[in-house]
Amino acid sequence: ATVYLFQILPKGFLPTDDQGRILCSTEAAEGTSFAQMVKYHQALSDIASQSPDVDSFMSSIGARGGQATGTNTGTMFFKIKDKPERTKSIDQVIQDLRPKLSSVPGVRVFLQNPPTIRIGGQLTKSLYQYTLQGPDTAEMYRTAPLLAAKMRSIPGMQDVTTDLQLSNPQMLVDIDRDKSAVLGVTPAQIELALSSAYGTRQVSTIYAPNNDYQVILELLPEYQSDPSWLDAIYIRSSSGPLVQLSSVAHFTRTVGPLSVNHSGQLPSVTISFNLAPGYSLGPAVEQVNAAARATLPPTISTAFQGTAQAFQSSIVGLGLLLVMALLIMYIILGILYESFIHPLTILTALPFAGFGALGTLWLFHIELSLYAFVGVILLIGLVKKNGIMMVDFAIEQRKAKEMPATEAIYSACVVRFRPIMMTTMAALMGTLPIAIGFGAGAESRRPLGMAVVGGLLFSQLVTLYATPVFYVYLDRVQQWLAPRAGTHEVQGAHTAIAHPGHNGSTTIESAAKPVATGALGS
Repeated sequence: ATVYLFQILPKGFLPTDDQGRILCSTEAAEGTSFAQMVKYHQALSDIASQSPDVDSFMSSIGARGGQATGTNTGTMFFKIKDKPERTKSIDQVIQDLRPKLSSVPGVRVFLQNPPTIRIGGQLTKSLYQYTLQGPDTAEMYRTAPLLAAKMRSIPGMQDVTTDLQLSNPQMLVDIDRDKSAVLGVTPAQIELALSSAYGTRQVSTIYAPNNDYQVILELLPEYQSDPSWLDAIYIRSSSGPLVQLSSVAHFTRTVGPLSVNHSGQLPSVTISFNLAPGYSLGPAVEQVNAAARATLPPTISTAFQGTAQAFQSSIVGLGLLLVMALLIMYIILGILYESFIHPLTILTALPFAGFGALGTLWLFHIELSLYAFVGVILLIGLVKKNGIMMVDFAIEQRKAKEMPATEAIYSACVVRFRPIMMTTMAALMGTLPIAIGFGAGAESRRPLGMAVVGGLLFSQLVTLYATPVFYVYLDRVQQWLAPRAGTHEVQGAHTAIAHPGHNGSTTIESAAKPVATGALGS
């Protein structure tokens, strides 16, 4: 039953923590101007200010975290009211804000509860990241949107988005070098004119007594939004007259990538996603891998990044950690009791503890996270002391009074019942507040407390009856194995017998007799 519960229990990495903060990433159509993004953020700010759970917020537009993106992205930080002032959890607040913020046309919003510990990866719009890499960028750019569309159809996935932006509107300026040379205009002058018009070029600095002011040269906003105003740009030729830009260059409207992202030395596309409340990372990882195998060609390599990557590594290591812990305990107990059987008697209490811990997590719909697994390891140390108290006392009773195994273990249960209950109740009351979830950050500690409390309660009720039974049965196995392992005939042993002679001498005779050694342990 313990193995079955371990298989069906949803698995996660780090539980979400209510820190009273929400990160909101915004994304508009490629080529959206800064002024338009300001209008979008003002509309989002009006909605956030009307929420009864939002205490304050901050808004910014443009690249963040070293990402080479344009002005079509932005960031908003929401500070949520303290827990006593609201009735909703942080996940419920996110689910309440998501449809309201998504009602603003022209902009997409991606809400996430920022993790307490950010493990590697990039700073993406959603929490979990799946990265594609390949030498053939055309094939990767073609199949990445197909995989993202398939991931959106997976139940429980929200805010699926990519950093692939290939449709950014561009204006290609093709210089007629022959004509520009005749009119006395160089390509460097054309580049400088465009930089001065649209590149927010700093031309000087005004130094005041209390501050410094940068002087930025640019066109007025109404002239920057329409490409037709390129005809109004004039360049001073080397001979003196002004030359219209359109007379020495041709303009072509096209689209191109806003940025080409890399992971290591290869071009990459990162697909990020969030999970809806009640869904775990373990099944999501399996479904994403299955969708990638069915969609992507073999030339494209895939890997999870950040938290999802650490989750995959931890799942492999946690099972090995549990096996090593059990093996070390068996070796130490074997050295302590100088027996191969008695450590097994003590360790028989551990499956009951594991069943209680996993059953409690399943009953309260809590995933098996890293903190819950730490609780299981802690539970192993707390539970095996019940077996140690009973078995150790029974062994001493048998040595001192030569009692049968049944009477010895019964006497151990009666005498050691009080200290067993004392230690168990002390551990139970110490972890009960963690299981109930008091104080800040209680969400992350609660799985650990639930695993320990549930395992202690169930194992305490069962091991008081099960451990004596295992002790009696394993003692019978030991008694059955002892003569078989310890009785050997020693061939060729001799016995010397002295016979007195008639003339006073002594005759020594040697006779071969089998000699049996004693049984081990007798």
